Amino acid sequence: MFAPPPCARYIGRTMQNTMHSVLDLFRLDNKIALVTGATAGLGAAVATALSQAGATVAVHGNRHPADETAAAINAAGGTSAAFQADLSDTIGAETLFKQVKEKFGRVDILFNNAGTIIRNEAVDFTLEAWQEVIQVNLTSVFQLSQLAGRDMISRNAPGKIVSIASLLSFQGGIRVPAYAASKGGVAQLTKALANEWASKGIQVNALAPGYFETANTAPLRADETRSRQILERIPAGRWGQPEELVGAALFLCSPASDYVTGTVLTVDGGWMGR
Repeated sequence: MFAPPPCARYIGRTMQNTMHSVLDLFRLDNKIALVTGATAGLGAAVATALSQAGATVAVHGNRHPADETAAAINAAGGTSAAFQADLSDTIGAETLFKQVKEKFGRVDILFNNAGTIIRNEAVDFTLEAWQEVIQVNLTSVFQLSQLAGRDMISRNAPGKIVSIASLLSFQGGIRVPAYAASKGGVAQLTKALANEWASKGIQVNALAPGYFETANTAPLRADETRSRQILERIPAGRWGQPEELVGAALFLCSPASDYVTGTVLTVDGGWMGR
């Protein structure tokens, strides 16, 4: 029987060891992650992926706890707990962070996914609607990031903060003035916090998803004309699925991205390259 030469065996072992060490860069063992807006869609998919990578995951729901997401993670052998806080309230972020710290002691990874969208003509957009969208999509992101950053710095511990931006961080959109403004703000806030905290071992990044099949895009998908226009612009020719965001999310939440900060990474089927 043919035996590979010693050099081939050495190369094989080296490649195997390298593969293990590379994969280890994506492990999140002994990490506590908080994922907001995790009752369904992108948030639930990301929370599940972080758990599969080894993290203990606190999953948040805005109107009710993300019980189903937590139950699914626990049933699969992970560790998760569900929390509820109204992020449209200015005290919601502090309430949520306090609950998670009381349960798990700290937060190593913050994934700001919770968001809302209100569609209306700019001339008819009410101040109340504007303030609600800005509070949930931008102000609560700052509040939670500040709380997480403060906690990490006080412990002299490295950490990851990832926020959901949008293609409308770069474009104006149609009939969503507050949403576009909030997501533009998320992109700039990401860069500002990254500048301050990079030297402390805290990476702050954002993901800008394209058009995914979620509850937020249901009205667009139901509009035959808008759906056709959107699909014509996407080189991939289809809507994204929530699980197609998790690879990029895991990268930004893991040690694999320790030299990546202040970045807004698009996951959009090629939309921005068109």
